[in-house]
Amino acid sequence: MAETMIKETAMSAKTTHFKVGNGDMTLLVLDSGRRILIDCKIGLAADDPNDDAPDVGSQLRDRLTRDAEGRLYIDAFLLTHPDQDHCAGLRRHFHLGTPSSWAKAEDKIIIREMWSSPIVFRRADRKTAAAGHTLCADAEAWRDEARRRVRLFRAQGWFFDGDRIQILGEDVDGKTDDLLPILVSAGSTFSTICGVTDGTFTGLLLAPMLADDEEEAEVLSKNNSSVIVRLTLAAEGNPTAGRILFGGDAEVAIWERIRDEYEDEDLTYDVLVAPHHCSWHSLSWDSWSEMREKAKVSERARSALAQAASGAIIVSSSNSILDDDCDPPCIRAKREYEAILKPVLGPFRCVADEPGYDPLEISIGYFGVRPSRIVAGVAGALATGVGSEALAHG
Repeated sequence: MAETMIKETAMSAKTTHFKVGNGDMTLLVLDSGRRILIDCKIGLAADDPNDDAPDVGSQLRDRLTRDAEGRLYIDAFLLTHPDQDHCAGLRRHFHLGTPSSWAKAEDKIIIREMWSSPIVFRRADRKTAAAGHTLCADAEAWRDEARRRVRLFRAQGWFFDGDRIQILGEDVDGKTDDLLPILVSAGSTFSTICGVTDGTFTGLLLAPMLADDEEEAEVLSKNNSSVIVRLTLAAEGNPTAGRILFGGDAEVAIWERIRDEYEDEDLTYDVLVAPHHCSWHSLSWDSWSEMREKAKVSERARSALAQAASGAIIVSSSNSILDDDCDPPCIRAKREYEAILKPVLGPFRCVADEPGYDPLEISIGYFGVRPSRIVAGVAGALATGVGSEALAHG
């Protein structure tokens, strides 16, 4: 089908990082108005009006719009990997199945296009089977819906909104060779949502990458294989106003390989969502709880995560970070990220420490990124203007 181009408008983009504890849930609003959701964690407590957990489900719905048929929708939903803290609440809050089966009484959110990786699911199956576990019910529901959409494409070669899928990363043994029109290979870029070219964003798919041999496949399966993508957002006429790096739960072996495969410019970011909820295992092979300050940083993994632009923000989607044995989040990882940010005068923000129940929001304008508000923990950045004024790339 011929692609069309979304008309660009002069407005700012935004990211919203919801308070979900150790988990991930980020909504991106593009300059074009399109909305992309990266992972979700809507626990039962969040849906319980008698619980004091933030009602992230309602917060998400408040930020969406309805289509001509009265259905709330998101344009694209990326699941980085099928752990429960990245897909909880999927079945309760999102419509799965044919769009025609949507029910007004349930009023679930339509997913116009899924962004999903078969190799990540394959590695997750391998990892959970080795541990004697199975995928959670929400992950299984995502997998089944992705398979439905792939079967539909294979049968008819085209989609309508609500049936669409983009495959992120090749599968083993040529299993995705017949899906090239909807396949994004590792190392390539993409700028389409729902079959439409959107000039206000560019995605660079960094991982998952296929393993070179069985030994590496085993390591990657155990190392929390995730979709890793850098999304470059346009805003107010600046085509590279904000570069946002998402790494799911990817740990040290994967970041070492990312460092070996890509150039600094491919990894440069204005916002980094600290992988695996600020886990030490994204930066080191050593156990923090066992070795504490004797634990050594992997220089290759750190370098992959250290390509911060001027005024960059690192966001920890996690519980509050304490000086204890917990991992994630890990105090030592936080210190490493703060050291990465120091020369670029950027703030480290933990979503759990934002005031009240509201999520952390980051506006992206012509001159760069800007958190929506400032908390006492980043007062040291105030003297540089970070967080109160948007900074240009440097």
